[in-house]
Amino acid sequence: MFSIGDFAQYGRVSARMLRHYDALGLLCPARTDPATGYRFYEAAQLARLNRIIALKDLGFSLQQVGAILAEEVSVPELRGMLRLRRAELEATLTAAGERLAQVEARLRSIESEGHMSADDVVVKPTGTVLLAELSGIAASYGPEDIGPVIQPLYAELCARLDAAGITPAGPGLAYYEAVGAGDYEHVPGAYEHVPGDHGGTPGGHADVPGGHTDVPGSAEAAAASAGDEPGHGAVVVHAGLTVTAEALARAGARGGGTGAPATGTPTATGLGFDVVALPGLECAATVVHRGPMSRILPTAQNLAHWIDANGYRSAGYARELYLECPPDQEKWVTEIQEPVVRAVPGTP
Repeated sequence: MFSIGDFAQYGRVSARMLRHYDALGLLCPARTDPATGYRFYEAAQLARLNRIIALKDLGFSLQQVGAILAEEVSVPELRGMLRLRRAELEATLTAAGERLAQVEARLRSIESEGHMSADDVVVKPTGTVLLAELSGIAASYGPEDIGPVIQPLYAELCARLDAAGITPAGPGLAYYEAVGAGDYEHVPGAYEHVPGDHGGTPGGHADVPGGHTDVPGSAEAAAASAGDEPGHGAVVVHAGLTVTAEALARAGARGGGTGAPATGTPTATGLGFDVVALPGLECAATVVHRGPMSRILPTAQNLAHWIDANGYRSAGYARELYLECPPDQEKWVTEIQEPVVRAVPGTP
């Protein structure tokens, strides 16, 4: 037998807690010395103690724990309850981590106000690029909505390119466009459910973003959040990877994979993804962002300040060219490409 102190040590609880469990009738000592009142426990009682702690951690009150133990919950049943609770805690931690990342991004944005050098921004045209892509709908253009959509899109796109025997010929490029409430059912290549691992990029492709911040949001959810004011509605997220017409042709893409006109309209390949000849931007204010995309906010807002201060205005959603995407997201390098035009004096 063990003294209450030794039993508490083995059970990783306090002696005070064991006395409390005894008072409630949850875990009575195997023997109590009639002369001293000292409590003694047997090793076999550790099993009941483990169940008490596990059920308590699941959120049950001690009164409920007693009722459950009285029903003699089996080990498989208890294991299932614990797994469910673990999943709930993991989801809570993930959500808290994402919120923390957004708070940190806001703080960085505040701290970096006015510190962007003019040398950091380059105004230039960008070229037409041939992309294999999948698309989905995000409830807004905010990183908290873009991240959960774009990550699985890229993971699935890599898997489908692998299956087709196509190796990306260059970095990933994401672009966005606004949609109206009546357009959700007509988004080309819209992909509302992505099976499989959402935590990385299968296939070993380099230069592929693995996560802005599990599954693209539903059209209904996106439509519900869309507003009439420009910039506050849902967006179509296009996750693309640079490919060549020759590689598409070898894979048996519909139409032979020959370079389509740069219309910017995605077309089906018959290989489980779309292809688009995305026109370049005539004039883009570009800046390099270093680090994970969950911290894009300070870079984007500094770019906005530069655009406003230098006589330009935005002409659409920024594109993201993923130049370097190693496993360590702190080492990511992304070029933000904001389409701009010269502002007309006296206009907002």
